[in-house]
Amino acid sequence: MPAESNKPVRVTRRYQPDDPRLAQGVPAARPAWLKVVAPTGENYHELKQLVRSQKLHTVCESARCPNIGECWQSRTATFLILGNTCTRGCAFCAVESGQPTEYDLDEPRRVAEAVAALRLRFAVITSVTRDDLEDGGAFIFAETIRQIRAALPDCRVEVLIPDFQGDADALATVVQARPDVLNHNIETVLRLYTLVRPQADYHRSLELLARAKEIDPAATTKSGIMVGLGETVEELETALRDLRAAGCDIVTIGQYLRPSTGHLPVLKYYTPDEFAHFTTFGAEIGFQHVESAPLVRSSYHAKEQAEGK
Repeated sequence: MPAESNKPVRVTRRYQPDDPRLAQGVPAARPAWLKVVAPTGENYHELKQLVRSQKLHTVCESARCPNIGECWQSRTATFLILGNTCTRGCAFCAVESGQPTEYDLDEPRRVAEAVAALRLRFAVITSVTRDDLEDGGAFIFAETIRQIRAALPDCRVEVLIPDFQGDADALATVVQARPDVLNHNIETVLRLYTLVRPQADYHRSLELLARAKEIDPAATTKSGIMVGLGETVEELETALRDLRAAGCDIVTIGQYLRPSTGHLPVLKYYTPDEFAHFTTFGAEIGFQHVESAPLVRSSYHAKEQAEGK
């Protein structure tokens, strides 16, 4: 188990409104196909109570996912480990940024208990980015996989991991725990990285996905892209080709929705037909599965994605 390092982290979440990459203007209104039903239902409230009682976080809540009502009502959730404060300040993300204080070695057990209580057949585990930790939290990821398997052997596990700052040993720690799906999102196209993800690196993320396949050639890898931040169709198609060249098996593509006025504006709302184009294009270049629609998020229909449905 790696030591907790608590390295000081400087977080900035700002962008320049006059950045030329934002020059195309903001659409007037959100289109009808992006409307969602407010979360409700017996299962939704039961899952919410369970998360609270186990003192757990979910990305469904922390990232203000529009699909929380549908997913929680069907008794599926994406658990957010390693606390609720991220050491990075991506200009699109609703998760709180700052210097984290949590490092809970008992968290994997509590997540596994929640997964067992929900009788899940497919569990998704993600985290905030923890650049303050020696291994970026890789040990907690691996231990969570092991604890879920011990508590519910038939449950398949997907992990959505950060880039671990390119640490190959940290990645190996997670891959060797044998998740059923290893997910790492590139989020956007190369040209927009310094605007959207200033503390990340496009090529480092691609290298992580490629290295996961080198460690375990049988691993199923996955990534995701947001659209509507000023990218072109040609840039999106290049990003998809880059993911396939890195051996990525599954890709998700969804519409970026602005969490607040302090985040990047939406520059375009893609139509359902445009998302259908990316589904076709992704299949043509060899992805096992492409989940592309306005409200798609990385863990939306994760079980069906992994099964290639």
